Amino acid sequence: MPVFALIIAVQVFLIVDVIRRRRPTVWIMALMFLPVASAIAYFIIEILPGLQHNRHVRVAREKIVDKFDPERELRAAREALEIADTVANRMRVADALTALERHKEALPLYRLGVGLRPDLRGGEKLARSLYLNDQSQEALETLESLPSTTGQSDRDRLSLLRAQILEDLGRNDDALPLYADVSKRLPGDEARCRYAALLLKMGKRGQAILVLEEVEHRMKRMDRHSRAAAAPMYDWAMRELNALRGNQSGTSPLAPSASPAR
Repeated sequence: MPVFALIIAVQVFLIVDVIRRRRPTVWIMALMFLPVASAIAYFIIEILPGLQHNRHVRVAREKIVDKFDPERELRAAREALEIADTVANRMRVADALTALERHKEALPLYRLGVGLRPDLRGGEKLARSLYLNDQSQEALETLESLPSTTGQSDRDRLSLLRAQILEDLGRNDDALPLYADVSKRLPGDEARCRYAALLLKMGKRGQAILVLEEVEHRMKRMDRHSRAAAAPMYDWAMRELNALRGNQSGTSPLAPSASPAR
C-alpha cells in the first residue's frame, strides 16, 4: 500500500508539472496509463535538462522521446515545410516518413525533392524509396543515372543498395559478388547477413555457414547497446547458423527463416 500511494503521489505531481509548465499533453496520457515507466522517462527528458550535454543521457533521452512521441520529427519537418517549401524541407519530411516506415507517403516527396537530375545523396534516397515501394527496376535505373563518386564509403553504401535491388529483381548472380565485396568494408553486419541470406537462397550452405560464423564472432565482441540496436538481424543470423549446424550434424532439419528485413 505505501508503494502504491507513493506511485500515485508521483503521478499526480508530474501531471501537475506537465500542465503548469505547458509541456506536451502526450505526457499526461503516458503518466496515467504507464505511471512508472513514464515517470522515469519524464524525469530524464524534462526534469534533468542540465544533463543534456552528457552523451549517454542524451542518447537515452532521444530513445525515450522517440518511443513516447515517434512523430515528433515528422511534425517539426512538416511545420518547417509549411513555413518554407524548399527542397531541403521536402526531403526532411520524406526522411521522417521513411523513418516511420511510411514509404508510400515518402516516395512522392523524394521525387519532388530530387527533380529530374538528382545529385548523389538525393538520388540514393529516391532509389532506396523506390526499392522499398517495390519499384526495383526504376530504383536500379535511378542508381545508374547518378554521378560517380570517388569516396569509398559512398561507393560501398550504393553497392549495398544495388545488391539489394538486383536480388529483388531476381538477378542473384549479379548481387552475390556485390554483397561479398562490400561486407569486407562496411561497418556493422548488415551486408554480411544479406550475403548469407542470399547464399542460403542459392543453396550455398557451406559458404553461408562461414559468413554467419564471422557474424557470430563479431557479435560476441560487440557491446550490449550495439547488439541491441540490431537485435532482429542478429537473432535471424543466429537462428540460421544454429539450423545449419544442426543440419550438418543430422540432429534437426534445415528450415531457413525469412531473410533480413528490407
